[in-house]
Amino acid sequence: MFIYDSVQKTKRKFESLREGKVSLYVCGPTVYDDAHLGHAKSALVFDLLTRVLEASGYAVTFARNITDIDDKIINKALSSGMSVEQIANKYTASYHRDMDAIGVRRPTLEPKATESIEAMTQMIQKLLDKKHAYNISNGDIYFDTSSDQGYLSLSNRHSMENISRVEKVSEKRNDADFALWKAAHDEGIAFDSPLGRGRPGWHLECSAMIEKHLAVAGSAYAIDIHGGGSDLLFPHHENEAAQTRCSMNHELANYWIHNGFVTVGGEKMSKSLGNSFFLKDALKVYDGEVLRFYLLSTHYRGDFNFNEEDLIASKKRLDHLYRLKKRLFGLTAPLIATEFTKNILDVLGDDLNVSKAYALIDELIASANETLDTNPKDKTYRQTLLSSLSTIEQVLGFGGKNPYHYFQFGVDEATKITIDHLITERTEAKKIKDFTTSDLIRDKLTALGVAIMDTVAGTFWEMKS
Repeated sequence: MFIYDSVQKTKRKFESLREGKVSLYVCGPTVYDDAHLGHAKSALVFDLLTRVLEASGYAVTFARNITDIDDKIINKALSSGMSVEQIANKYTASYHRDMDAIGVRRPTLEPKATESIEAMTQMIQKLLDKKHAYNISNGDIYFDTSSDQGYLSLSNRHSMENISRVEKVSEKRNDADFALWKAAHDEGIAFDSPLGRGRPGWHLECSAMIEKHLAVAGSAYAIDIHGGGSDLLFPHHENEAAQTRCSMNHELANYWIHNGFVTVGGEKMSKSLGNSFFLKDALKVYDGEVLRFYLLSTHYRGDFNFNEEDLIASKKRLDHLYRLKKRLFGLTAPLIATEFTKNILDVLGDDLNVSKAYALIDELIASANETLDTNPKDKTYRQTLLSSLSTIEQVLGFGGKNPYHYFQFGVDEATKITIDHLITERTEAKKIKDFTTSDLIRDKLTALGVAIMDTVAGTFWEMKS
């Protein structure tokens, strides 16, 4: 397997720190608002990576944090009249609900910032002891970037010139120095600690959580892979790496993976631009698998320009997969190794090359339909095909729904109730051999635009396209 390393800027053969095991950490959401498409894209990329690693034989420990204390959360609480905890819980639940809808599996570990204060203060103390951090007069503690010879090596910057994303504080030794601990000077949200009462800096959170939950003892690296959006490379990941290097005497990660931005209308998705497209709104109009299929359809390192025309075209492509599944509905067979499985893992093992993976799926669908047309009773072929479709479901995370339910998306609940009631009446009529009534009900369903299919598992329906 090969992974493009954002730091070395080249594809590297993946070799885990421990044989057969992978440690992966991804920066998770700051829970002050609903998830947007940018959150969805990043979550899908690392969900796919985890699935590919597992299908390749690795046992993956995947951690994704929840930032549940932050200025944005506090400001949202103040403006809404809710507590910080209520805001964090509300939007954590919202995030989980939206990610579940697009098939993003829960991580192995999901540590919260508020549950990791002790680990963070311990790391700060180590940095103070090693002279990599210092106090200023108001009790705040800063990381001394000049003490770290490796600072800026992660983002490959040569200086801090023209960098505006740093806090201006007169007592800082260097413009690039960043806060590790913000001392409390009022009755606001703060935590008691050996460092005094205050709150940790945002950059510290992930470094401390990685050491607490994932770090490999005695290794040159804490973890195998660290991931996140490309906007986190600097300063967030740069600062994380510096904290770990200087406090623990090892590097943070062996491989760094960053996904591109999501744009809407060609502009980077941003609240300040007013074009943030909430995932929950997209889910009202499109099935979660359709959004998953679409958002995964371009390579993760490139920027993704969201537009509805491409989304509709992508849905039609996924529809082909489900129409094939309809032809196999109700059939089962033991899963076997297939050439398709090998091929799709080969292309996804090349830095998650989804374009080639999707092309293989298109080829499989075309070939399968042709074979089923000419030789529909070939049991060996059907077993191979069912196994290949199972690979798509397990590795890419789509194609696993009942195909009839998939094609019911968008039908309002009142219409569904009416259709289900008619189907139940028809089934009862057929049981007593009242075929006149059952035929009349079929005609009613046809008039509603409903196509039905009777199977040994029951009667299923979909709206005619």
